[in-house]
Amino acid sequence: MRYHALAVDYDGTLARHGEVDSTTVEALQELRSSGRKIILVTGREIPDLFKTFNGSPEIFDRIVAENGALLYRPASREEKLLGMPPPPAFAEELRRRGVHPLSVGKVVVATFEPFDGVVLQVIRESGLELQVVFNKGAVMVLPSGINKATGLTAALRELGLSHHNVIAAGDAENDHALLELCECGVAVGNALPVLKQHADYVSSESHGAGVAEIARKLLLDDFQEIAPRLHRHDIQLGVQTDNQPVVLSPYGPAVLVAGRSGGGKSTLVTSFLERLIDKDYQAFVLDPEGDYPELPRSLVLGDTHHPPSSIEILHGLERPRQNVIANIIGVKLEDRPLYFQRLLLDLLELRGRTGRPHWIIIDETHHVLPANWRASSDIDPQSFKQIMAVTLTPHHVAPSLLKAVDLVIGIGSEGKHSISEFASLVSAQAPDLAIGDPDPGEAIGWWRGAPETFCFRTLPPETVRRRHVRKYMKGELVPDESFYFEGPNKKLRLRAQNLQLFMQISEGVDSETWMHHLKKGDFSQWFRNCIKDEELAKAAERIEQDASLSPEESLGQIRQQIEERYTAPA
Repeated sequence: MRYHALAVDYDGTLARHGEVDSTTVEALQELRSSGRKIILVTGREIPDLFKTFNGSPEIFDRIVAENGALLYRPASREEKLLGMPPPPAFAEELRRRGVHPLSVGKVVVATFEPFDGVVLQVIRESGLELQVVFNKGAVMVLPSGINKATGLTAALRELGLSHHNVIAAGDAENDHALLELCECGVAVGNALPVLKQHADYVSSESHGAGVAEIARKLLLDDFQEIAPRLHRHDIQLGVQTDNQPVVLSPYGPAVLVAGRSGGGKSTLVTSFLERLIDKDYQAFVLDPEGDYPELPRSLVLGDTHHPPSSIEILHGLERPRQNVIANIIGVKLEDRPLYFQRLLLDLLELRGRTGRPHWIIIDETHHVLPANWRASSDIDPQSFKQIMAVTLTPHHVAPSLLKAVDLVIGIGSEGKHSISEFASLVSAQAPDLAIGDPDPGEAIGWWRGAPETFCFRTLPPETVRRRHVRKYMKGELVPDESFYFEGPNKKLRLRAQNLQLFMQISEGVDSETWMHHLKKGDFSQWFRNCIKDEELAKAAERIEQDASLSPEESLGQIRQQIEERYTAPA
């Protein structure tokens, strides 16, 4: 299930003229009975809201009031301020200047147009850090940075939900941030035109009937019809030869990545994970060999002696923005399938309740889901979605997982063979493979059932780049990989075991020594073979081949190329 909560505005969305009809209340009750949460997000103050709402407040799991400045828990009737109210003198000055009506909540101070000019003038004169939010003629004054999106974020944090599992509905200016935050933003039929333009979907019905329309779609099939429109959430995997991006929807597909060790599987997976995490999707990574220790906002559990328990892993995944890497190098090979089967049950149960983790990455899949693996009766193969399985070749992987795969990515020189092998294993019509073998840094992809494959260049991950920068800029290469300034007659033997020392020594050697290595192409060869930086090597080659450059000019240009790549901010 993609949507575990509905966040809905009150006036103009849920309510018409302040009242919610019984049909809309019934739709909300039915939606809540499906296990989904209902969150009201309104500009109203709590006492005023309860005077007009004709249903029970307990129908809402949380109420975000005062346009994001106050969080109310209906079950316990507790309130939590999410911002500091302005000093009483602020409202007093507004009254003195004739602003009427004027409402003062726990945090918000509100009036109506045309008093927005007076409000802005008093804010400016008082020197307070306040903002003005408009809502169909209403003028709300709030602490800077407070809006419906920040209020909803606080509510979701308490409920243990991600904004990527929420659908939001609104009608006015102050609903922009709310709709933008959520996985799917809906404008009801009576919404302002500008909100409709920015929404993912516009309901055919207005007000509460529009909300009931969305509720019915959620109950029917989790609002599947909207999925193809949500391209703003796509995760880029790479770039095709015609510069068209290769993207992956964050919901639905199962992906198999196959190829030999060292072919680039980890590069592709790490790049995908970085972009997934950057968009606040939650990832769980099963890491049998300790290859993923530096992902952003990630908790690494387990080591050689202490494999992580399910309890530790699930605790780490409680926070929606916390990613977990489970290093299971401490689990014996023969014990890994049973270990993972138990863990997978727990992960799928958590996903069923919360929609998280959004993606499960299984590195070295053949270790935990080998070809002879049989799923227990508690595991439904249909739940093998939003999984990225990484392995050597498809025939090493459990058939039940292969059957669920939507996209196969072949890495390296055997990429075409991996796709052909997969098609054979699942008894599918193989695609046209009359294309050349991929170059280093490229991959071949096949959407199951498509007549053709596609070749694309993978994107370099920042994690690998940071590790690369540290290793080669200030680390210590082994003697065989270090650069030695020797000169034409080998009178010198000055060792540079990293790029920093290379630049320091190059500044001190004589021009004859520098030009000796430059003309031989030694610099580009070292950058390519030992520093593992093809772009730097190609740049150095162009400098080496430019006979018009003086020693000082060529030195300056090579130094500039190194500094741009290794000392500039990443």
